[in-house]
Amino acid sequence: MEFIKMHGLGNDFVFLDHYSVSDRDVDYPELARKLCHRQFGIGGDGLAVILPSNVADARMRIFNPDGSEPEMCGNAIRCFARYVYDQKIVIISDPMLVETGAGILKLNLFIKEGQVQGVQVDMGEPILRADLIPVLGVGEPVVGQPIEVLGETYMYTAVSMGNPHCVIFVEDFSTLDFDRVGPALEKHPLFPRKTNVEFIQINSPQEITMKVWERGAGPTLACGTGACASTVAAILNNKTERAVTVHLPGGDLFIEWGPDNHVYMTGPGAYVFKGEWLGTQLS
Repeated sequence: MEFIKMHGLGNDFVFLDHYSVSDRDVDYPELARKLCHRQFGIGGDGLAVILPSNVADARMRIFNPDGSEPEMCGNAIRCFARYVYDQKIVIISDPMLVETGAGILKLNLFIKEGQVQGVQVDMGEPILRADLIPVLGVGEPVVGQPIEVLGETYMYTAVSMGNPHCVIFVEDFSTLDFDRVGPALEKHPLFPRKTNVEFIQINSPQEITMKVWERGAGPTLACGTGACASTVAAILNNKTERAVTVHLPGGDLFIEWGPDNHVYMTGPGAYVFKGEWLGTQLS
């Protein structure tokens, strides 16, 4: 099975180009568990599948290493856009339209001398209604609410960017028991579909630093939807301005919550390698 490996700020994905594949029953959740394994597979934070769409230029499905299918992935969709442009799967439209589990997203590609230098994604409007995030048992919007986990109480803000996020502001990462608190919050009963968890330090009104525990993946070097949700949460808590550089372990994203109430994410998508996986063959 041919594949290509790509990453957005170190958030890495195995891509399968199935745009022209038809009438084939593929068990993508099982493939994700195998392909994303870092010892027995290719290794990755997720499996991304390129598919045709009846309502957009192309369709992206994304699967976590545990086989679960999130609604969207901000870093994967930038890689997706670069690949389908480079392979001429999509003759560039302005904007490019990509169907995802979170709806149809609009992307603008920054191209110089035929090369994609970066991708801006219109992530749409943030979802702040508790039942749509979803989060249980609290008022709306879910801003600065207490949550208890492992005997400690944290103040969190809940935002959905098509997938759920729990954002917590911290003074010092060194005092955070990240590897215990992250998974405990991911599976907290307040979140019926589990949640991504972002821990945020405020550097200035224009800059924040983020550490993320992703739902179904664990710690990753970057999370695009998490950077968007964290920016929205910082603004709702009166901690930053509406345009913010988000520092992630893998690099920086520029996030803006625009006057049209849409969140715009700008960042890179990069190739790593391509090859053929010999673990199994599709029938």
